[in-house]
Amino acid sequence: MRMSTLRRRRPDDLPGVTGVVRLDHRTKNLTKRLKPGEIGVIDHLDLDRVSAEALVACEAGAVVNVRPSVSGRYPNLGPDIIVQAGIPLVDDVGPDLFSTVHEGERLRVNGDTIYRDGSDGSEVVGTGIRHDHDSLATLMGAAREGLSSQLEAFAANTMEFLKRERELLLDGVGVPQIRSDLEGRHVLIVVRGYDYKEDLTALRPYIREYNPVLIGVDGGADALLEVGLSPDMIVGDMDSVSDDALSSGAELVVHAYRDGRAPGLGRLERMGLSGVPFEATGTSEDIAMLLADDKGATLIVAVGTHATLVEFLDKGRSGMASTFLTRLRVGSKLVDAKGVSRLYHSRIPAWMLAIFVIAGIAAVAAALYSTPTGSAYLDIFGSWWDRFYFWVQGLF
Repeated sequence: MRMSTLRRRRPDDLPGVTGVVRLDHRTKNLTKRLKPGEIGVIDHLDLDRVSAEALVACEAGAVVNVRPSVSGRYPNLGPDIIVQAGIPLVDDVGPDLFSTVHEGERLRVNGDTIYRDGSDGSEVVGTGIRHDHDSLATLMGAAREGLSSQLEAFAANTMEFLKRERELLLDGVGVPQIRSDLEGRHVLIVVRGYDYKEDLTALRPYIREYNPVLIGVDGGADALLEVGLSPDMIVGDMDSVSDDALSSGAELVVHAYRDGRAPGLGRLERMGLSGVPFEATGTSEDIAMLLADDKGATLIVAVGTHATLVEFLDKGRSGMASTFLTRLRVGSKLVDAKGVSRLYHSRIPAWMLAIFVIAGIAAVAAALYSTPTGSAYLDIFGSWWDRFYFWVQGLF
């Protein structure tokens, strides 16, 4: 008996993207195990640029978000990065997808629909909104119109943070003692954020010349290891840094809550390591800057940190108000490395460099021919060449 055409088709032959699914409510945890071609299911309201770039770097086959990637609160940067990379983005599928599908099974994404990879690949497990350039452009336009309300909320969060942390910001109360000596030194703070790879590459001459103290903020420690540098200090809640980085010998400063809780210390204890708690609200990159400033650093160079208002909002949390105030506190000591790679990018074309090399060789040849010393060297070289030539002739 003949099988129907539908039943004889393998799911891989069906339209769309088919692959193993990986799920996580935290995008940064998902990207640690997402492999090329796999389908990532995320729970990320207002997908930010850093998370989107991490998904692209994983070469995801498709990205399915159970929440809106663009809520309209502000013009976030992540969704367009996914679409620009040619990765299907299906949005607002609904939180039930996390209970409907399971890690490791195979799904198929076609248009705005997600199918389970069964005998014929036709079981629908969720539907959402398939984004393209036009749909995102419309959403971004609407989000820009509502930006003023986000600015008001950002200002309110800034004032609230100032009330809670004014002693830390103004007088340095609560900054822990550390063994690293930062007095009179340059400090390079690395966050695994915007353009960190390009800027670290561009900063290599600076690092060789000034030998700054290298501070990795959580995953920023791994970013230093990736380029062959070893962190002197690691600051953060220790949830997105590798065991290798933590075991590199760097001093460990654990970002703790104001009530004394420090989940990162538990991980260090399990690894047989010790860390210094730093109780503060705000972000880990903030406390790294405050620590460097309080301990006497003369210059703080920031890589991958948040510098503009759009980046603060794109981080997607009210705590970014602390970064704004921290930058005011550190003041002129702080230099952003963002864009350094573009600033130092050579604009000399290859053909011009070739002309310079040829001109240099010609100048050396002219000098040899026109000076007695040069002529003597040429005679010696000619004599050696004649001997070599006759020796080779004798071999044959």
